[in-house]
Amino acid sequence: VQLQASGGGLVQAGGSLRLSCAASGRTFSRYAIGWFRQAPGKDREFVAATSWGGGRSKYADSVKGRSTISRDNAKNTVYLHVDGLKPDDTAVYYCAAALSTSDYWSGYYRQRSLYDFWGQGTQVTVSS
Repeated sequence: VQLQASGGGLVQAGGSLRLSCAASGRTFSRYAIGWFRQAPGKDREFVAATSWGGGRSKYADSVKGRSTISRDNAKNTVYLHVDGLKPDDTAVYYCAAALSTSDYWSGYYRQRSLYDFWGQGTQVTVSS
């Protein structure tokens, strides 16, 4: 599985951004796609996740209510749309793929070690 993240950029606080994660190389119905982010000097943290075909999704508290994760199966692409961007959202955003199991959805979706495949990251910078 190859993942390609894109859509980052420089945005003013309060603005919106849509990140894309294009997947290729294998059928994806067994995989969930997660978004993580890593700010300078901080650990990589979970942002959101979606199942590839089942319509399940999870969000970190930091983005809940102002972000939407969605997918276009025909394009093998997962999107993360974030509104109301804040300077604290500044980070490199990564997408990753993990097997979509019951354990995963019970809470393990937050664990980076569960993800087998990672994209290269896309920089999001929010100016105040």
